[in-house]
Amino acid sequence: MRWATLVMLTLLATGPACNDLRDFRGTWQGPRVGEAEVLRVGAGESATLSIDEIDSHGIQGHLAIPGLVPDAALVPVPGAEADALANMTFSGGPLRVYLAFVPMPDGGGDALVLVALFDDARVELRVLRSGTQPVYAIFAMTST
Repeated sequence: MRWATLVMLTLLATGPACNDLRDFRGTWQGPRVGEAEVLRVGAGESATLSIDEIDSHGIQGHLAIPGLVPDAALVPVPGAEADALANMTFSGGPLRVYLAFVPMPDGGGDALVLVALFDDARVELRVLRSGTQPVYAIFAMTST
């Protein structure tokens, strides 16, 4: 089999994908996932993430989680984008993982937000915070 034929078959088998980070701009919504108690710390059963700007150097947008975050701007972590953390990966092999903080109105401090982009046009969102009002939540998001 010729190399070009093999490449074409591979592309056809993988189906449509988001290859340009700009394809992730827009509104993403999804439910909280994970049944284990340790994965369900804090309020919120769904989340809405608006990605306004995105490139290999950072992400800008807003996050809303009913009962947890009314609507708050993501505060990117520029140092993480300039560090090895920019290439962070985990199960499922995300294209890119962004780190940001989001202010929480409950007085328990800001939460760390991990936004993982996948080439099958989906986003996983993780919200983490320790302290007296901890949060650990995972959301599986699709474009709206």
